Amino acid sequence: MRVVIAGGHGQIALLLEQQLATRGHAATALVRNPDHFGDVQEAGAVPVLCDLESADLDSVASYLNGADAAVFAAGAGAGSGAARKDTVDYGAAALFASAAVEAGVRRFVQVSSVGIEAADSPDVDPEFAVYLKAKKMAEEDLRGRDLDWTVLRPGRLVDGPGTGLVTLAAPRLPRGSVARADVAAVLVELLGAPGTIGKTLELVEGETPVGEAVRAVL
Repeated sequence: MRVVIAGGHGQIALLLEQQLATRGHAATALVRNPDHFGDVQEAGAVPVLCDLESADLDSVASYLNGADAAVFAAGAGAGSGAARKDTVDYGAAALFASAAVEAGVRRFVQVSSVGIEAADSPDVDPEFAVYLKAKKMAEEDLRGRDLDWTVLRPGRLVDGPGTGLVTLAAPRLPRGSVARADVAAVLVELLGAPGTIGKTLELVEGETPVGEAVRAVL
């Protein structure tokens, strides 16, 4: 399986690339800084220079040609400002999904966020609200496309080795955290689980092995 990953130098993406390589799959990582190529190659993926904030549809589609699946794992990040949350968390996601359609890559997994339903709440920090709104718009855009999509909403992301034990279910789960390594492990399983197509799933740490947790939502 060949997978193209948007946001290919992100923490989850690098872990995903490592896990795909370990299982014998090929990954192409779209990154916007050539200085990050070494990290991507060390993770076992092929880096491609592509800034989704400025790229055009045809160029992005060309990187997806011949792929079996696409994963959107990009994000503007904390402190990036409202404008970049709109251009990355929404705009880049929409462009990447459009490119997948153009290239005929049907399997599409999008990393989103828990808390989407609170995007318009006055109790949410304004900067975080902008982020949630952008993720919500990206989800809505994806649901309207002719793709075999799955949306994954991880809880609060933490570093460190994964436990391999998670809780995965349709919204909404109680608030919780999850290791980035476990998010990557779930993404790998979702790519090979067509029974999750059309589902929006939330993910936090738990007591169920990753593979079993994915099979349980089929």
